[in-house]
Amino acid sequence: MHSFFIKPKDTTFAILLTEKVKELSKYNIDIYGLEDKQYEYDMESGDAFFQELEQDLIEQGHFKTHIVLNKSATMIQLNFHTEGVVTLICDRSLEPFEEPIDTNERIILKFGDHDEELTEEIEIINRNTTRINVARYLFDFIALSLPIKKIHPSLRTEEDETDLLDEEDGILVYSSDTSEDDVEEEEEKIDPRWEALKKLKGDH
Repeated sequence: MHSFFIKPKDTTFAILLTEKVKELSKYNIDIYGLEDKQYEYDMESGDAFFQELEQDLIEQGHFKTHIVLNKSATMIQLNFHTEGVVTLICDRSLEPFEEPIDTNERIILKFGDHDEELTEEIEIINRNTTRINVARYLFDFIALSLPIKKIHPSLRTEEDETDLLDEEDGILVYSSDTSEDDVEEEEEKIDPRWEALKKLKGDH
């Protein structure tokens, strides 16, 4: 439960904060008491999702995400399949255009006695955690799927199309069945796309 102590004259600000908490709470998943098996969730997002996050990369868009959650005694594996479109600004014409998104990504949450990010794909969460919020994962995956060059389709050259295909070839798609040994191996790997996103976040 979130509490905000604000002076009466800041009523509008209080309402905005309440709306923000309400919007992002749509991405909560209660994990307390879940049995060791597979669960599935469907989430649909619009402009409000991007507007409530502290970022200026994407202002508009809509997408649907299907989440497959696999819980075991030692970890939770989340597989995300997201499809939709986002509005970007062309680097050349500065005109808005719609860019399709279609991503398959994964996050591993290992139970421990504290919270810690081991790699960009694997985190330790306190075993007493009762709820997780997946909003930041969804945004990160969408941001990482966007082309480095944001060019309106009508202005793209053959060279631009080749660059976009090369970027797509670099997207990693994971199996939904992962063993603990596989997780240990993944802890040693770092996707360079995450480093670029960290720099992006650091600029805000």
